[in-house]
Amino acid sequence: MLQNTGKLSGSTLFITGASRGIGKAIALKAARDGANVVIAAKTAETHPKLPGTIYTAAEEIAAAGGKALPCIVDVRDEKQVSEAVENAVQKFGGIDIVVNNASAINLTGTLDTPMKKVDLMLGINLRGTYLTSKLCIPHLLKSKNPHILNLSPPLNLNPIWFKNHTAYTMAKYGMSMCVLGMAEEFRGSIAVNALWPRTAIQTAAMEMLGGSGVAKRCRKVDIMADAAYAILGKPVSYTGHFIIDEDVLMKEGIKDFDVYAVQPGHPLLPDFFLDEDPETLKEQLQDHDATPEKTSADAPSSPIADIFTVIKGVISPEVIKSTQGVYTFQLSGEHAGVWYIDLKNGAGAAGSGEPPAKADVEMSLNSEDFIKMFTGKLKPTMAFMSGKLKIKGDMSLAIKMEKMMALMNKSKL
Repeated sequence: MLQNTGKLSGSTLFITGASRGIGKAIALKAARDGANVVIAAKTAETHPKLPGTIYTAAEEIAAAGGKALPCIVDVRDEKQVSEAVENAVQKFGGIDIVVNNASAINLTGTLDTPMKKVDLMLGINLRGTYLTSKLCIPHLLKSKNPHILNLSPPLNLNPIWFKNHTAYTMAKYGMSMCVLGMAEEFRGSIAVNALWPRTAIQTAAMEMLGGSGVAKRCRKVDIMADAAYAILGKPVSYTGHFIIDEDVLMKEGIKDFDVYAVQPGHPLLPDFFLDEDPETLKEQLQDHDATPEKTSADAPSSPIADIFTVIKGVISPEVIKSTQGVYTFQLSGEHAGVWYIDLKNGAGAAGSGEPPAKADVEMSLNSEDFIKMFTGKLKPTMAFMSGKLKIKGDMSLAIKMEKMMALMNKSKL
């Protein structure tokens, strides 16, 4: 990992969304140099599903050797951001670095994305980044080596990154467009750059999207913290770049990236918006994780029905209690039809046709891909990213379906 050199000692960083995940990791890396960190985040009280608050983050920053100022901030609220900036200047005498980390994600298509979600993503990702930067810039201009670092992707206009989640892509690219514009506007005065991971990063958001099983395909937040540290130590002339974490660390002399892996040696899940094609990535991951194919002699005559026989066998009171959802599967292709799993009512049920109760989640996919998903040969995350799997309804419940798939794999389907 990249060693601290003390180059951020005495600097003041204003980091949005720094109560957990990548934002907190960057804060702790800077704190080890003796930096001051403004934790601008919403979480003031413990969340039942997400770890950390602005106050627990402040304690960790102090323990690492830095000074912390926890501020309750919704980056969509101009008054809250303004007050946090003023408090930071009052306490630390100025602001040297802004890290726009706060972000919202919702990976659904146009018809399935409520305007409330659209407004949330545009408000936090785009407006929040623009607002935070705007209010901090007057103070950055007084700094000796000011930086703005947005955690946003390169502006890749390949339509594959738009078709499945146009609203999210628009919101995330909004952050990148801030880099493109502000880097030129303040060239020579403030360094403005974007940082994006080569692979998926293990965060609470990633686990919510892909389930706990996706963690082994991720790298730790430390790689983003190290990459940010490398960028923030560069001169003001280093500006307007869209940087991939791995690339900047290679230039810093890092050769062993296994130290950043959650499970060293395991194939990694590439992140969104990079040049790799999602379909190719899906095939690569399938090749690594595929279980042996059945021979023609033992192949089931009705594969979908056989899968649902196994599903019925793994339904239990514990599964129902932890899931509380009704699912329908609209299957196309060779074994087209409608099937359902009820993990909400009574003792649960599964079978063909429409469910006895209203479905919370509808999943549409080819029957061949359905079989692959439920036999462990196709990861739901990759099926969704590549457009093979379409989801309508409650996304949090859709994620819980991965637990059912894990149970079935244990049953040696």
